[in-house]
Amino acid sequence: MKVVIFGATGMVGKGVLLECLDDPRVESVLVVVRDHIDVSHPKLREIIHQDFFDFSGIQAQFADLDACFFCIGVSSVGMSKTEYHHLTYDLTLAAATAIATVASGRLTFCYVTGEGTDSTERGRTAWARTKGMTENALLRLPFKAAYMFRPAFIEPLRGIRSKTGWYQALYNVVGLFLPLIRRLFPRHVTTTVNVGRAMIHVAASGYSKHILLTDDINHLAAKT
Repeated sequence: MKVVIFGATGMVGKGVLLECLDDPRVESVLVVVRDHIDVSHPKLREIIHQDFFDFSGIQAQFADLDACFFCIGVSSVGMSKTEYHHLTYDLTLAAATAIATVASGRLTFCYVTGEGTDSTERGRTAWARTKGMTENALLRLPFKAAYMFRPAFIEPLRGIRSKTGWYQALYNVVGLFLPLIRRLFPRHVTTTVNVGRAMIHVAASGYSKHILLTDDINHLAAKT
């Protein structure tokens, strides 16, 4: 497969990238980033692109791809509803629409959202409604298939750290209790490795569900 990753400099996206580079089913990896990434590999090619709301200048680069792993996400903490909508719905759909225009019939789109996403778009939590709206819009686009990944807690592996300071501080604290958390809430804990492996699996072989929770992610990762 030829794949493109958005968000490869973030915690989840970098985890997906490393799994793609290791997996023989992935022939090549294109990453679209604002700054150079700190990974080098014969499979890897990067495009430096600043405006993530307009991909018209690089759209042709998406024409022969088989899968897109979209791992860009922002926290709603401290953000207005309008700003969060712009950086979640508008940004994601800008990329997805550009890709669908040139690679719709052959490409599988995988999107990382989160547990608690509101598919009805009518719930009381603004971020969950926005995520649900984004998922629903992606599912309507003319891709070969689209899958929504809704993990709960994601443990970063392979030396990956969050670029967001308070996220990393949270992970440092939670990591001390992770064995206990895994025992108490096994269905709500996954890893960056498992997310990457599960995405590769559904892109290569499909899956019976279009919305994947943590259990689904861990199940598919174990089959890789």
